[in-house]
Amino acid sequence: MENKLQHLQTLHFTTKTGKVYDIPLSYQLFGKALHSAPVVLINHALTGNSDVAGDNGWWKSLVGDGKVIDTARVTVICFNIPGNGFDGFFIDDYENFTVEDIAKIFLQGLKLLKIDKLFALVGGSVGGSIGWEMLALENNLAEKFIPIATDFRTSDWLHSQCLVQKFLLESKEKPLEKARIHAMLCYRTPESINTRFRRERNPEKKILKSHDWLNFHGKRLSERFTLKAYKLVNQLLMNIQGNENDLEKINAEIHLIAVDSDLFYPAFEMKNTYDFLRLKNKNIHYHEIRSIHGHDAFLMEYDQLNNILKPIFASIVTKSWEENES
Repeated sequence: MENKLQHLQTLHFTTKTGKVYDIPLSYQLFGKALHSAPVVLINHALTGNSDVAGDNGWWKSLVGDGKVIDTARVTVICFNIPGNGFDGFFIDDYENFTVEDIAKIFLQGLKLLKIDKLFALVGGSVGGSIGWEMLALENNLAEKFIPIATDFRTSDWLHSQCLVQKFLLESKEKPLEKARIHAMLCYRTPESINTRFRRERNPEKKILKSHDWLNFHGKRLSERFTLKAYKLVNQLLMNIQGNENDLEKINAEIHLIAVDSDLFYPAFEMKNTYDFLRLKNKNIHYHEIRSIHGHDAFLMEYDQLNNILKPIFASIVTKSWEENES
């Protein structure tokens, strides 16, 4: 299926704060034609977008023909978080939005596409948090829920990091670059950076190679992302307001995937969620990526992710669709 950017009708949406917006929700489809196969919804992370597979796909190592999320067998859909700018739409007064609002917008999008049931809902980082909110609102939406390196609410630690981001994003000079440099230190770990750079210097620039690497990431993001979009998604990260009682109502089989070295969404927080729901007799499983690379490991440790995801998808996707067809 052609994976070009598509738009739904403009949504007349009222936020939790009571503000009304016209939202031009955009998305991309990959794989089988819609309504001809099981559907997998993938929610993108902070600076991601709907381009999840194909030549430029940010998760093309996992999503594609013959990959673990096999587009020869399923339909993959990915919405853009409204205001991320990938479709040219931005939101000025971003502080009116929470993750619950984005979840409601995505649910409206699924209804407009006449998608009543997902085989799987997958989300990394803030995308997984949006997934928690979607299932809290629509308990029977997905057969499988796979939140990766994420949690259902903003912890004090996460809020604090995002507060620093907010301060940096309000800088007069190079706000995006400053925020991204700080964020990279949250997404990686001391061991990851120390092992990679070993105090080596760039002889031409006369700075540490680690310093040069941070500058590179700051500059690159400022070239492909906008300040408005970054402020919006940072606002979302600060306002993930899931409720434990709502989690108990979710009927999906849940597969939590943590990263043992994650400094952004620490593994122990995901373990706490697992322990809580296990005691409530929910169908929940805990998996852990072992890596020195921290939060970004879900975008790096593809062999481990493949090994975790393969039995979830390979053993159930075809069976699930055949049952629905019979």
